[in-house]
Amino acid sequence: MPNPPRSKASDFDPEVLRLFDQYVHGIIDRRGFLSGAARFAAGAATATGLLAALSPQFAAAQQVKPDDRRLSAKYIEFKSPKGYGTGRGYLVKPAKAKGRLPVVLVVHENRGLNPHIEDVARRLALENFIAFAPDALYPLGGYPGDEDAARTLFAKLDQDKTHEDFIAAAKMLDHIEGGNERMGVVGFCYGGGMANYLATKLPRLAAAAPFYGNAAPLEDVDKIKAELLVVLAGNDERINATWPAYEAALKRAGVTYTLYQPAETQHGFNNDTTPRYDEDAAHEAWRRTLALFNRTLRGKDA
Repeated sequence: MPNPPRSKASDFDPEVLRLFDQYVHGIIDRRGFLSGAARFAAGAATATGLLAALSPQFAAAQQVKPDDRRLSAKYIEFKSPKGYGTGRGYLVKPAKAKGRLPVVLVVHENRGLNPHIEDVARRLALENFIAFAPDALYPLGGYPGDEDAARTLFAKLDQDKTHEDFIAAAKMLDHIEGGNERMGVVGFCYGGGMANYLATKLPRLAAAAPFYGNAAPLEDVDKIKAELLVVLAGNDERINATWPAYEAALKRAGVTYTLYQPAETQHGFNNDTTPRYDEDAAHEAWRRTLALFNRTLRGKDA
């Protein structure tokens, strides 16, 4: 495994991390971040430098190369008549799969299908799953290769149509070649919210692992049949504020769920391309995610 970025969350003032979270999620713009972070920048560590230090380093964190011979990877399109009409995503399978394999839908953050999420899909395929990562930005030209541009594009999506695109992707996967017709979903940030949402819309979904995502609509929680692994960060005021009501709804509905919330972690702690990455917490969250999928999607203890 490559080394994560040298900087750590503890290297930054908590207020800078809060500003960065607001920037990443469109609450403030780039100028707003730079203005707010300027009072924490000293000497060569300018506000622009702080932003650069916090931004993703995809190449440095890549764990599985796109041309890894153990895998078969390609982009495929799927029909989405209730969404944008046509969707596209990244499909990864073990190159020498034996038997039919469970399927995992991988949902990206609010920047579309960037190199990190493609890498996550490849990691899952190496664990003997069929992984499919749709790109919500495909109707607008696809992930543009720049995180700022991706955030700008993302704000232009019709979320009702985008939600339908992900439902269509999941239904396409029900009959994917080589699949065993059992499916899980994992998502991060925006994708975590999407994982929660899909659990209310897909009765056949066996498992969902939403990472620090918005809660499902509370009025629909009783529709959840999947087992949930809810992953939250220790320090994530915005998302954690929604958890008590969501947990109460899960309990009322009798949904099987587990919470993993490692202390002193930041929103995005599983993303090893940024300094918010927490290696120990990320490894444990990933271990629990794989254990959930192995147990529910193929009846294998892990």
